[in-house]
Amino acid sequence: MKLVFATNNLNKLKEVQLLVPEDITLLSLKDIGCIEDIPETANTLEGNAQLKADYITKKYNLPCFADDTGLLVHSLNGEPGVYSARYAGEQKSSEDNMNLLLKKLKEKTNRSAYFKTVIALNINNTQTLFQGIAKGEITKTKDGLEGFGYDPIFKPEGYNKTFAELPLTTKNQISHRGKAIAQLIEHLNKALY
Repeated sequence: MKLVFATNNLNKLKEVQLLVPEDITLLSLKDIGCIEDIPETANTLEGNAQLKADYITKKYNLPCFADDTGLLVHSLNGEPGVYSARYAGEQKSSEDNMNLLLKKLKEKTNRSAYFKTVIALNINNTQTLFQGIAKGEITKTKDGLEGFGYDPIFKPEGYNKTFAELPLTTKNQISHRGKAIAQLIEHLNKALY
């Protein structure tokens, strides 16, 4: 089965490819010739995931799924949330985003936060949503070279290392995206077999 993952983020694609069964071939936006930036104009993670999935379904008529992920920090009233990728500006720089977040948290004692991923799957004229959450805290320094986005400053609950210090196989088992993808795969397996 071929399934489009509506992303241009090669790091996300790499993570998810490790999670899907071999009988599902993931196609990226590049693979289907989609080079435009799909608008993410909703004010919720759910809304943005749905916008991206619907865009691919309408324009390319292919089964697909799209995700949107946000980092929500309790002491900042849920910032950066739906604006996580462009927190420090439209250039979508992970370094700038982390620096801004660390600056805003400088005087805060509560550094608890969580990642939330929402996936919208469009297949057989039906849309299904899946959600994964990873709780943890924001560190005071950037540590680790793996992962992407806020991974160097996010320490998941129960671990003394950041996502960027953990092996990808470990991160995939405990991460927000890993949990949402597991639900997606379970759903696909039921639908297909």
